[in-house]
Amino acid sequence: MCWVTVKVEASWWFMGSLGSRLVCDHVPGLVSRQRQMCRQFPSVMKVIGDGVSDWIQECQHQFRTQRWNCNTTSDHSLFGRLLLRGSREVAFIHSISSAGVVHAVARACSQGELDSCSCDPGKTGQSRDESGVFDWGGCSDHVDHAVRFSQMFVDARERRERDARAFMNLHNNRAGRKAVRRFLSLQCKCHGVSGSCSLRTCWLSLSDFRRTGDHLMRGYRRAVQLSINHYDSMGFTTGQGRARGQAQARGQARARPRKHDLVYLEESPDYCVRDTQTGSLGTTGRECNRTSRGVEGCDVMCCGRGYDTARIQLRSKCECKFHWCCSVLCQDCERLEDRHVCKGHT
Repeated sequence: MCWVTVKVEASWWFMGSLGSRLVCDHVPGLVSRQRQMCRQFPSVMKVIGDGVSDWIQECQHQFRTQRWNCNTTSDHSLFGRLLLRGSREVAFIHSISSAGVVHAVARACSQGELDSCSCDPGKTGQSRDESGVFDWGGCSDHVDHAVRFSQMFVDARERRERDARAFMNLHNNRAGRKAVRRFLSLQCKCHGVSGSCSLRTCWLSLSDFRRTGDHLMRGYRRAVQLSINHYDSMGFTTGQGRARGQAQARGQARARPRKHDLVYLEESPDYCVRDTQTGSLGTTGRECNRTSRGVEGCDVMCCGRGYDTARIQLRSKCECKFHWCCSVLCQDCERLEDRHVCKGHT
């Protein structure tokens, strides 16, 4: 099947490398709607730009033992020609970046960093959980506002298209936003005589972004590959746009992906060698685990090419002792450690 060719273009992701130099008219790759929002909400754009490094770091943490390790490039697309393919990895990038926007904006709202939002105004009065009745108080993270903003800004490019790739990106963007909402937690403070907790004040709080990353990584492993039946003119409605054709899980008659699933169109390359056509940097020089049989093991990571071993000397603090009143004295210890790195392609 022939998929729609995707041109690698600059993305809002590049905002993270601009820092204080972020000027809306100078950000490459923004579509008109994104540029309009950038001018209207400059402080929110600063928050989104600062948050790019956070979701990239989370992506790199999740893929640290994989052949593809969420490596970025120096061009404006941030991930280069990798984005030409509708692969599992691209699905993860879209979901984690969309989640990153929600997390960054919601946190900035509740911390009073933005004039356009604050704590969630809907969390007032009383409510109930498994422990009984409680009063809303404190400052609940305004995730609803952050989700709406992310949907308007992040989805703007894909909303202009009506093809399979646009559907894939929109679906994964939404899955990322849902992942953040999934891990909202209720935090409570007890009031009452002798800590009896007869009265409680509670608020909703964002969980650590690692939980979102772990959840999306599980989604990556069980991602649904889609096929597009171009003869069905009814289309598949995502709630955020309509892609031509009927999207269904490959090998599953009439099955549709669930809202929280990650979806992809094409199989991934093996990422073993550098390939400018697929955006693969290969695994030459990657560190591996000689004793592991998993994906981080040298046999798998190095794709059968073998590995080199180097013994390096490491220095660290050891035998630390506390001395009254206010100091800790340590010794400098040295140890030898073997490091294994994949050989190059011959």
